[in-house]
Amino acid sequence: MRAEVKKKIRFSLRSLCAQLGEIEVQRVLPNEYAQAIGPFVFIEHFLSYKQSLNGENKGLVDQSWNPCRGTTTITYILAGTVEHLDSMGNHITLGSGGVHWTSAGKGIVHNEMVRTEPGVTHPEISVIRFWVNLPSNLKSGAPDYFSLHSNEIPKEELDGIAGWVKIISGKYGNTVAKIPGYSKEFLYHIHLEAGKQFLITTNQTIECAAFLPSDKAVVNDIEFQSGQLVVFTSHGEIIKINNRSEAAIDILLFGGQPNNEPIVSDGFFVMNTPHEITQAYNDYYDGKYGQIHNA
Repeated sequence: MRAEVKKKIRFSLRSLCAQLGEIEVQRVLPNEYAQAIGPFVFIEHFLSYKQSLNGENKGLVDQSWNPCRGTTTITYILAGTVEHLDSMGNHITLGSGGVHWTSAGKGIVHNEMVRTEPGVTHPEISVIRFWVNLPSNLKSGAPDYFSLHSNEIPKEELDGIAGWVKIISGKYGNTVAKIPGYSKEFLYHIHLEAGKQFLITTNQTIECAAFLPSDKAVVNDIEFQSGQLVVFTSHGEIIKINNRSEAAIDILLFGGQPNNEPIVSDGFFVMNTPHEITQAYNDYYDGKYGQIHNA
């Protein structure tokens, strides 16, 4: 019987942050080394907050309406609030720990505004938005949306009071996420207590990566700093995360089956051919995505 070995690190990086209004945005994926990780084709991290001179809560982004097609969007709130509006009539605000899930399908207009938690003395923002590519047969489907509060996301406690895992997408052990998946994708929020470790055996056919939003961690015996993306090769099965700090840390582990279809992206549209991109724009300008009426 072959012994399981740790997955090798393909690369790691920390993307530079850009200022968007009063919030910094870290564009994590795509990057110079990878255009996609499994079906994940875009990742951005909204972080930090600058108090305005008059004390008003102006820490928000994406005030414009964004037409989307061909993807699902997972907006996960580690800290702060996100107000979601879309052309299906949804208007929902979630706080820390919540998740907005949107399937753009054949087209939707939506808007997500990121703010600090109201009434918080030391306001923080940490919101991560993932775009997941839809298989070609689902890109013409009807758009859909739902939200989950923190206590509605399936959660598994780790042995030895080591922490917990929230299953945002995919399956962990016998626990299945409430968010639909189409390419065996998974997204876990791992909360690891001081001095503890997390270990998981992965499938070699699945692409995997870890993102450290705010804490350093030791991943397969290599220490990485906060803000780094760590991408694994297909060699090996074991991913081991150690917390050698004196406080609990949070890690996002994600991945899925590699894309086996061509991807053509332009703005908020992710399709399979240039012609489909043109059609996506035509449908939007023809008003087929609807409008946000309760903004």
